[in-house]
Amino acid sequence: MVALAGCTVADASDGQPQPALAIEAACLLTDGRVVPLQVEVAVTDEQRQTGLMGRKTLAPDAGMLFVYDSPRAPDHGFWMFKTLIPLDIAYIDNAGVIRSIRQMYPCRAGNGVGCPSYPAGTAFTQALEVNQGFFQDHNIRTGDRFSRDPRTCGR
Repeated sequence: MVALAGCTVADASDGQPQPALAIEAACLLTDGRVVPLQVEVAVTDEQRQTGLMGRKTLAPDAGMLFVYDSPRAPDHGFWMFKTLIPLDIAYIDNAGVIRSIRQMYPCRAGNGVGCPSYPAGTAFTQALEVNQGFFQDHNIRTGDRFSRDPRTCGR
């Protein structure tokens, strides 16, 4: 069975823009470089279910971080019902290592039936959604690291 999470639960939104969460500084670490970004952090079930539903834009250096108290199974996935912008998602383990990256596309289905799931393919405790192309544009790959630690991110 595939568990669906993230930016989409059918009854969590009517497709209208959702209120923004508190924003934190974060970064991605790759090849000795630090790539800064600002993330909204979703920690409650309701926040994770609503995610980026209804948003028409996402700032170029912004993302949404989904945080879980315990590891999610590899078949746990996100879907894009009522999400209007194409996104990339990085599935991150408890050590902050990116274990998989997927491209996700808006689903225009009226009731969510037929919206594909984007499973992690690996256990994860965090998932980071950014604009589609962000990871490629910044040469972010599996094995790179994600951090919210100001010392690591140079802030």
